[in-house]
Amino acid sequence: MDIKELRKENSLIDLFCTLAEIPSPSMGEDAVATEILTTLISNGIEAYKDDYSNVIGRIAATDETKRPILLSTHMDVVGDDSAINIKLNEAGYLETDKKRTLGADDKAGAAAAIYTACRIAADKSLKHGGLELVFTRDEENGMSGIKNLNKKELESEYVLVIDSDNLGEVMISGAGYTNVTIEAEAFKGGHSGNDIGDKTRVNAAKLIADAVSKLPQGVYKKDEGGVVTSINLGAILGGGIDFPMQKMCKMDLKSGEHYDYLIENAVTNVINKKGAAIYSLRSSDQEAERKLIGEMQEIIDKLNKEYEGLAEFKLRAKVKTPKFEKNEDTTIPEIARLAGKEDNIEVKVASFHAGAETHVYANEKNKYGKTFKPYLIGAANIQNMHSPDEKMEYKTLIKGAEFIYKIFIKFNEST
Repeated sequence: MDIKELRKENSLIDLFCTLAEIPSPSMGEDAVATEILTTLISNGIEAYKDDYSNVIGRIAATDETKRPILLSTHMDVVGDDSAINIKLNEAGYLETDKKRTLGADDKAGAAAAIYTACRIAADKSLKHGGLELVFTRDEENGMSGIKNLNKKELESEYVLVIDSDNLGEVMISGAGYTNVTIEAEAFKGGHSGNDIGDKTRVNAAKLIADAVSKLPQGVYKKDEGGVVTSINLGAILGGGIDFPMQKMCKMDLKSGEHYDYLIENAVTNVINKKGAAIYSLRSSDQEAERKLIGEMQEIIDKLNKEYEGLAEFKLRAKVKTPKFEKNEDTTIPEIARLAGKEDNIEVKVASFHAGAETHVYANEKNKYGKTFKPYLIGAANIQNMHSPDEKMEYKTLIKGAEFIYKIFIKFNEST
């Protein structure tokens, strides 16, 4: 079977391919948003763009005693606006011609959400509490779509963010992302020859290296679900790079050339006054994060005592993405297990050590003042996301859309 035959045979796969073939880099989602709007409206589903050009959809409740649920996905993909040529390989995977990403992250989630919504809208006998749909912009770049979404207009408390890369995953918590910056500033600089023997001068580049050697690196806390809290050194700044950087910013350097350029042109005849180390701290446990930052601060305090009168160290922590902390409500995980069992889907309830739109929902309230209860859900097996080698096993998307639909059905049966 080739891709044309598969699309004729299966409307869900055709929907996915239709969405995936529309280039939608971050902040360039207008064409795919129009396609989503057209599809929803043509199936009798209320749909519109909000003030930030996110797409919102709603199916009214047919039973006011039941609760609504929200399906949330994003429209943008990692990639540019070049053509997307989709093929079906012999192993049953949809992939591109390797010239760009497939965009299954998150067109697979969008297709599953739309397909589920259309089934629900078509079944006039179905008793349910309503379905809300959100398709956001700019998830891959800065999450500005979800951040600018008016969450106060949403009625649902439970949110299925369909954006995981393995069928059956139900992620109940996720690590927040905090930048931790360590700065060292020497009070006196100098010449690396004339002043090298002056003990009142210390080199900030060396100081920051000493600090890094004492600070933690790697996994800080883990449990049965995996890594809970970690700290990773992302970059070290120091040394005589000011003038090379000024020149480099005016040069058209190819990828990787800036590294070699700085090595060749860094100034070495100065006793440096400034240095910095920049870390990423990821944690889904607020107390563990506080403890880790506290331990890092203790190390900085000791260094300040050691170099008192010569230099000063500072620690700054800035939250980039709020954490998605686990809640005690087991409704969705239990329903997902039941739904998966019917279709022989292995449901994995776990935590993930990265960021997603779940993190924003988890820290916001709905129309009725209730804090959202989001879950990151996997509706297909996707490999090599964000790369030209990205591919998706098409049969898993078919099972995944059924999985999402059955979660909706069983959620309404439980209320």
